[in-house]
Amino acid sequence: MMHKKPGFTLVELMVVVAIIALLSLIALPKYWRFHAKAKRAEVYLNLSALHTAEKLYWAEHSKYNDKILGPDSLGWQPDGQSNYTYGFAGTPNVNFVMGKLGKDTGALSQSHAGENDFIAVAVGDIDGDGKPDVITINENREIKIVQDDLSD
Repeated sequence: MMHKKPGFTLVELMVVVAIIALLSLIALPKYWRFHAKAKRAEVYLNLSALHTAEKLYWAEHSKYNDKILGPDSLGWQPDGQSNYTYGFAGTPNVNFVMGKLGKDTGALSQSHAGENDFIAVAVGDIDGDGKPDVITINENREIKIVQDDLSD
């Protein structure tokens, strides 16, 4: 009579590995999408803070300003190292603050600041596909997703 040694066979181990791989294929895309949405949450906070800075500037000067840093500016910048680029078209560290998620500042051309209105822009390539996420805020605190990098 032959005695069977305790343990798993190679086939049983391969089945377990295949199941884990299949579950990973299902779970990872959902994880990356959740991770990207968490990065976008930063935008809503920073654009709201930029809106507040614009409103304070308007209360003192009766006009909005497209300079966020430097002399005669809003004196605003995001806390810490931001993922997105925030601000207005123009000069880095004067009109906008560059974020970690890409150097595409072309979307900042949608921004402006005048006597009675402004549009500030946040732009960042969340998933690294070359298509930036573009979000704006205006003087009425209306946040608009102009180009959604999470839609594909």
